[in-house]
Amino acid sequence: MYLQPKKVRWRKQRRGTLKGKAFRGNKLAFGEYGIQALDRAWITQQQIEAVRVALVRSLKKGAKVWIRIFPDKPYTKKPNEVRMGGGKGDPEGFVAVVKPGRILFEFTGVPEEVAQEAFTIAASKLPIPVRLVKYGEFTFKY
Repeated sequence: MYLQPKKVRWRKQRRGTLKGKAFRGNKLAFGEYGIQALDRAWITQQQIEAVRVALVRSLKKGAKVWIRIFPDKPYTKKPNEVRMGGGKGDPEGFVAVVKPGRILFEFTGVPEEVAQEAFTIAASKLPIPVRLVKYGEFTFKY
């Protein structure tokens, strides 16, 4: 089941900008380890679900996973082989706007070797470079 808002106020949104860095959501709040974004991007609901499944499978029992981003921005797409003009396309799905420094996922309840292994699997599912952060370690240079 993909993440998406129950209701949206506007069906179509403008693209906006991806400038700046994450001032909110850039520290660990729940878990012992976190996956931190090093670049800016739109993360789709399918990518979030793929990372969640990869983390849950690689961490096994006894671990808890938190998803710290939510895809609340609708994006549109025009159908294939349609000429220019004719207005904005139909809503295709939802994305989460991610800026550098944002914690995407957190997890706890596993040793460091297992966390590192799960991180490498999860990082391959994301379209941006990420790093593994531990609780108490925040030396991120923007």
